[in-house]
Amino acid sequence: MIIVGFDPGIATLGYGVIEKDSRNKPVMLDYGIVSTPKEENLAVRLNMLEQGVKQIINKFKPDEIAIEELFFAKNVKTAITVAHARGVVLLTCAKECGKIFEYTPLQIKQALTGYGRADKNQIQQMVKTFLNLKAIPKPDDAADALAVALTHAQTNKLGGLFKI
Repeated sequence: MIIVGFDPGIATLGYGVIEKDSRNKPVMLDYGIVSTPKEENLAVRLNMLEQGVKQIINKFKPDEIAIEELFFAKNVKTAITVAHARGVVLLTCAKECGKIFEYTPLQIKQALTGYGRADKNQIQQMVKTFLNLKAIPKPDDAADALAVALTHAQTNKLGGLFKI
């Protein structure tokens, strides 16, 4: 089973691709970012994100896609632009794959560390450990996307509980 994880963002959209092997062990296939220049207007940036997401889906042909839910408490303007990006990712994934699952930051932290208040470094170390990598994936957005994919790999046994 191939799983793509996305960490939504307007400037930087992280993605991580894993495959569960015959023993259900996750193996990293790819990770990276889709970036958009801040000088461009919102519509152009959203189009760039859509094209990037399509390329990833077409390249890896995932069975399922996992996306991190938004969590913002302070900056409303940032939350709105990230929500635009997330909407484009959701729509593109729905059109291209159809099997989409969402996870909150708390759920991701609990799935990888067993602790809902784990810090970013703890999550990144667990991504490195679970995928047997030599180093923590960079940039952070890509590592976060791998964490989303790993969360789905561990929780998708629960059926459609997290499906949208």
